[in-house]
Amino acid sequence: MEHKKNPKSDLKKWSGTLFNLGLAVSLGAVLVAFEWRANNQENIKTFDGMEDDWDIIDIPISYQAPPPPPPPAPLEVVIKPDDIIIDKMDNIIVDINTPENVVIPDVEISAPPVIETPDKINDFVDVQAMFKGGMDAWYSYLNKNLKYPSQAKRMGVEGMVIVRFVVNTDGSIQDIELVRTIGGGCDEVAREVIQNSPKWDPGRIGGRAVRSRMTMPIRFRLN
Repeated sequence: MEHKKNPKSDLKKWSGTLFNLGLAVSLGAVLVAFEWRANNQENIKTFDGMEDDWDIIDIPISYQAPPPPPPPAPLEVVIKPDDIIIDKMDNIIVDINTPENVVIPDVEISAPPVIETPDKINDFVDVQAMFKGGMDAWYSYLNKNLKYPSQAKRMGVEGMVIVRFVVNTDGSIQDIELVRTIGGGCDEVAREVIQNSPKWDPGRIGGRAVRSRMTMPIRFRLN
């Protein structure tokens, strides 16, 4: 047999109504709290009209000097005894193996010594230095030994290379320098052909062979 509750003793019957009523009362209390205005009758104190009686203290700028550096440490000098003993050489005898019957003559200086100075390189001479055989032999030497660089051919480089060098008294060549260059390997070829050239006839001043400086142009031209 199933037991049934009395409807009058059911406690959940009024739960929804009471919950809604509580919400309405809470909402009304919140609205009243936000709209409530409090009238404060107290006077707010202000500092208008008050003067500042504080004394302004002038603080001078202070400068603190850095401390002086410490004195340098004294150098310690250690004196060691010298154990090397040098013999006194009062009588120096130089023994020269010479026969007893040969008398060494005294050396007499009759004239000041001759100071030899290196040969001066002359830019202007009476007779200019020349390739042996003349200019025709020089052009023949160039045509036979001067090779047009392949790099210059590909790049289309042509022009004149000016080479300056020194012809010694024996006809040899030295101090080769390039005054004007065109690139493409032509400068190196011009220097090499001058360096490997046979001996020249040296320049002369007053009939005497002297060292002279020469300037030679070498032209590179594509056919």
